[in-house]
This record gives sequence, C-alpha cells and structure tokens, in this order.
Amino acid sequence: MEEKKTEGQLLKERLAYDTKNAWEKSSAEEREKAFSFCEDYKKFLDRAKTEREFIKETVKIAKDKGFVCLDEIENSGEKLKPGMKVYRVIRGKSAILAVIGNKPISDGVNVVGGHIDAPRIDIKQNPIYQDSGMALMETHYYGGIKKYQWVTIPLAIHGVVVKGDGSIVEISIGENDEDPVFTITDLLPHLAQDQMQKKMSEGITGEGLNLLIGSIPYDDEKVKEKIKLNILNILNQKYGIIEEDLISAELEIVPAFKSKDVGFDRSMVGAYGQDDRVCSYTALKAVLEIEQPEKTAVCLLTDKEEIGSMGNTGAESNLFENFIATLCSLTNENYSDIMLRKALYNTKVLSADVNPAVDPNFEGVHEKQNASFMGKGVVITKYTGSRGKAGGSDANAEFVGEIRKLFNENGIIWQTGELGKVDQGGGGTIAQYIANLGAQVLDCGAAILSMHAPFEITSKIDVYMCFKAFKAFYSYKA
Repeated sequence: MEEKKTEGQLLKERLAYDTKNAWEKSSAEEREKAFSFCEDYKKFLDRAKTEREFIKETVKIAKDKGFVCLDEIENSGEKLKPGMKVYRVIRGKSAILAVIGNKPISDGVNVVGGHIDAPRIDIKQNPIYQDSGMALMETHYYGGIKKYQWVTIPLAIHGVVVKGDGSIVEISIGENDEDPVFTITDLLPHLAQDQMQKKMSEGITGEGLNLLIGSIPYDDEKVKEKIKLNILNILNQKYGIIEEDLISAELEIVPAFKSKDVGFDRSMVGAYGQDDRVCSYTALKAVLEIEQPEKTAVCLLTDKEEIGSMGNTGAESNLFENFIATLCSLTNENYSDIMLRKALYNTKVLSADVNPAVDPNFEGVHEKQNASFMGKGVVITKYTGSRGKAGGSDANAEFVGEIRKLFNENGIIWQTGELGKVDQGGGGTIAQYIANLGAQVLDCGAAILSMHAPFEITSKIDVYMCFKAFKAFYSYKA
C-alpha cells in the first residue's frame, strides 16, 4: 500500500523547483524514439564533419521534404503563400530554411538558430614542407581548442581546393576504411621532462601542430626536397592540383573516427562536432516536420560562431536580416523598410547552442544549483557572456516565462544552466547578434561533456528533447 504523502511533501511538490531525470520521466515508447532518432543523428554527424558538408546534407534532405530554393522563387516573380517551404544557401557555408505561416511576416517569425562550424585545425595556405625525412603540413587552429587533445589521434582532411582555372576539387581523406589517415605527433615521456614542466596550454604550441603526411622520397637524385615532391606528385595525380592551388583552398583537419554509442547502456552519443551540430541537426529535423504554422517557422544555420560569428557567413552579418526582408517582399506587394523592422521586432528566437554539463571529474568549475546536467532534458540559458555577463545576451524574463509555459504544456523535460561559475569563465552564442536586431532571444540546447574536444558527449534523451522543444517552438502561436 502506497504511503500517504505528508502536508510538507505535498507543499514542496507544489512550491519547489526541481530538475527531473528525463530517462525516468520518459515512457518506454519515448525512450525508443530517442534511441532511434540518435541513430540517424550519428550517421549525419559522420557525413557532415565540416560546415560545407553540413550544408550539402541539409539541402539534400530539405529538397526531399519539398523545400525549394528561395532565390529561384524570387527570380521567377512568384509570391510566397502559406505552407510553402523554402531555403537559401549563403556561400556554401550557411543556410536558412522557412515554412511560410498564415500570419504576415511583419507579425514576426519563430526562429531556431544554431551554428554548424566546430573547433578544428585548418591547413595554412602554403603548408607543405620537408624535415627530418618526413613531409608535414603547417596548420592554424580554428576556435577554442585544447591543443594537446589533438595530438596522436587519427585525423582526416576535408575541404575544397580552387584550382587555377577556377574549377573546384572536393577532398575527403581518412574517413573510409581503405583511406590513409594523418596525425600530429607528440614527444615520448622518456624525453619530455621539460615539456611536462610547462603549463598545459604551453605543452603543445600552435606552431607545433604540424600534420604528418608522408615519408617516401621521389626517385630522382637531382631533386631537392624529394619527399615533398612525392607528396605534390600524389596530389597532382589524384586531384589534378599543384602547390599554388593550396593558396586558394579551405582544408580542415578533423578527427578520423566515427560517432559512437557511449556506455554499457548506450545512453550517450560520443562524436566530433556536437557543439553545435547537435542543436543545428535537431533544429533542422524539427523544421522539416512543420507543415503550415501560424507564424512562419525559420531554421537558421550559421557559420563562424567559434571565432566570433564574424564574416559574411556568420550571424553578425546581414544574412538573417536579408532573408527576412526577402520573405517580406515575397509575401506583400507593398514592401517597405518599416515592414522589415516590425518583423524583426516581433520575431522570437531560440538560440540553439550547447551548455556545459556538470562533469563529476571537474565539479569545481560549476555552481551546481544553476548548472546543467546530462540526462535532465533541454537546457534553457537565460544569459551568456563572462564575468558580469559581458559580451553576452540576457533574455527578458517575459520571454523566459513564455518558453517555460510552452515546454511544460508540451511535455518537454527541461532544465536551466549557465556557463560555469561567475568568475570562472564563460562564453557566448549567436544570441546577441540576433537580439541586436530587436528580436526576443533565449539560448536553448543540449548539455554536453568535453565541449570543444575531438570527442564530445551528449545524452540521447537530451538530444531528443531538443528536437521536441524546437518542433513545439516552430508551431508556437503567441
């Protein structure tokens, strides 16, 4: 017989806030959906290790779901109507998708916006050199990485090379079983006395992240730098490129391993690039399921967030503003600038980005009452920034209240989080740039372990709750 709850227990249930374990609060059916959802998610991560690859996969999936290119509609003179599904690609590295709603664009749109770039190592423009019987490539890391995490692991090269005649060669080496891989070497412990005395940030230097790419010399006694020449010859025979072509190339070094289940219970996903592709993927999958919302639903996938969102494919550019302007002009005969301003002011946004989960190995950097945890659902982060919220976004209390209500009414398990202890550090997302346009913005995404490492960890139930949360938000009528 179940013991009757005391008055105090009932009062606590009614008044106190407590996070919930999403596994415990989810039905067997919902758990199964989470596992199934993450199988497709892992496959997508393996196909989309760079921002260009993410966009290619996005366009492919979107077209299959009936989305059409917005620029083609604009050029044809056709007008947008409720229920139409459109997308725009910005320079091959960012994309925006929309499902046109019943209400005018000037009433605002519901946006879920994430970023698709991830910390990595880029190859320099004049990279190949020969030293000590080996050929190597010079690199420059991208975003906030711990450099020591990127040595002695198998690495792949992805990207594009623009040749002298303007043609583009796509490169992906290290992903297939028959492919070679590359690596960055480290010093053996026996000779590392001096290295081990350095701070962790100095043990491996940026200029020391040189990629090992070969060691066989070209068979010609009269040639200098024979090993380098042999590598150039291989590249020329396989891809038709010469050394000068690397100056107009974008080649990224990423981990060569694939996404994996983590844990005896397979409850977690381990993979490269989950910051922030876990949120961008769930945002994309959610918008693909929206048919005819009241307000237009927009999925914003941006580049360059890891280096400040600068540039013409980042959130600080006018790519989002231009997209909304186009929607305004293609849904109303009497387009004006004030219509765009009203649309931006009335827009509501979930800035879809990850939040650092409490790691029991490093609990000291978190204030646990306001930190996020693995397996407790999607995380809402009212403010970002560092040391006094500097350089971040702080959502209005009214908008936070709206999202709480929306999630509670739709059975979405959620929690709150912040970016570590007040004086410990912090960070930012794309939220501040969209908020600067006048929109209401709240950060919302999955909790993650080992953020910015080559192998990051998320909980499958949290990934699925992100999908559910974003889908509910796209259909939000207020």
